[in-house]
Amino acid sequence: MVFSSILFLLLFLPIALLFYFSVFSNLKNTVLLLLSLIFYTWGEGFYVVIMLASISINYVAGLLIEHYREKGVSRYFYYGTITINLGLLATFKYSNFLVDNINVLLALVSIEPVLLAPVHLPIGISFFTFQAISYIIDIYRGDNAAVRNPINMGLYIASFPQLIAGPIVRYHTIADQIPQRQVTVEKFAYGVKRFIIGLGKKVLIANTLSVVVDQIYSLPESELSFFGAWLGILCYTLQIYFDFSGYSDMAIGLGYMFGFKFMENFNYPYISQSMQDFWRRWHISLTSFIRDYLFLPIAIKRRYWGKWGIIYAFIISFSLVGLWHGASWNFILWGMLHGVFLITEHLGFTRVLIRFPTIFKLLYVHFVLALSWPLFRADTLSNAWAHYKAMFGFSSTTGLEYQTSILITYPVITAIFFGLIFSTPVYQVIEERFGSKPENGTPSTSNPIYALSSALILGVIFFASVLSLSAGAYNPFIYFRF
Repeated sequence: MVFSSILFLLLFLPIALLFYFSVFSNLKNTVLLLLSLIFYTWGEGFYVVIMLASISINYVAGLLIEHYREKGVSRYFYYGTITINLGLLATFKYSNFLVDNINVLLALVSIEPVLLAPVHLPIGISFFTFQAISYIIDIYRGDNAAVRNPINMGLYIASFPQLIAGPIVRYHTIADQIPQRQVTVEKFAYGVKRFIIGLGKKVLIANTLSVVVDQIYSLPESELSFFGAWLGILCYTLQIYFDFSGYSDMAIGLGYMFGFKFMENFNYPYISQSMQDFWRRWHISLTSFIRDYLFLPIAIKRRYWGKWGIIYAFIISFSLVGLWHGASWNFILWGMLHGVFLITEHLGFTRVLIRFPTIFKLLYVHFVLALSWPLFRADTLSNAWAHYKAMFGFSSTTGLEYQTSILITYPVITAIFFGLIFSTPVYQVIEERFGSKPENGTPSTSNPIYALSSALILGVIFFASVLSLSAGAYNPFIYFRF
């Protein structure tokens, strides 16, 4: 079950809200946990056991780490639990990738390959595993006390609003919200608004563009043209942003409806003027997690290496950022490519870059993204290579008539138009000028005329999204690899 489905919008969510707000305060966490487990079981069935195991292991480990801190043995529980968490992730996400690469090496020396049936990848395992690791690290560092109530621990790991597509919620950011929180009319209304905006991003823009992207990336190399390759880059650049940020908006909106305030996950990354700026704005919850729990510890430990210590930290961190997104060399190379540009900027290119006009810096960032997206989207390295050849004019066909007549439709043109506009802070400027935005968790008073206009527009977005989904429009779920 995904947020952008009729089942969720018209059945699960209304029932969930009804049950949640009809019980006493001391039962709300229990109800929300049960709803979250039902939500996950609906799509994953038996594999909910993996999540329950993660909850149980990390709950007990947190108590042991805290209890034995003064006796000096807590580090054994800490490292053991981190190993178990990473082991679960590696088993279900990377087993087949590892065996495939081992078999390539075995074939070189004429040894029979290792046989391993395809291992099912539980949806959202990367997200809830990183959240569990965040909890264990925070307890070990003494940043927070261990959770005593197993219901609260389960809710932190399994809460359905951000379970399958983030943002990655670090324990210390909501430690005070889990045992006690309040839902006001203003917060709930803002949550509904944020959810509908995210739904519109996903259904009306990302889904529309996904049809073009999927058709282009399924073309054989002989039919892939220069025009088609760059059309695919444009559409995928907008699709991945509106899909991912749309899901994050829906998660943040659901959080407000149930009293949680989750961190922002995107901050208009396509207006970035450097790759460092891009990664401060793109998938912020993952970037901050990697920075605080991986990059900085590596850089500090290797500080005596000078600039080589930083380079080493970038290479390790962004190779793992790529691997986190999927078990293939495509993702690893995608992460390493970003790492190379970040290293270049860190070593001095930033000082050169700031001397150029803003338009040049924007073009630089989007050129780097255009170079990287084929690795992220293509299913294989050979498919990515075919797109690179077409992008730089080494294609055997123009394909212009085919591409324009089949792919460039009025809905696609409309989605590209609104995608280009709303990937910039146009809406934010309008909202700040006329609307309302939560400050310290409480939305400010809106202009009545703007509030009415906004409500009508949100109603249209919701109706159009439901109508599109009801008509059986293409609704891919791109997070199954995560």
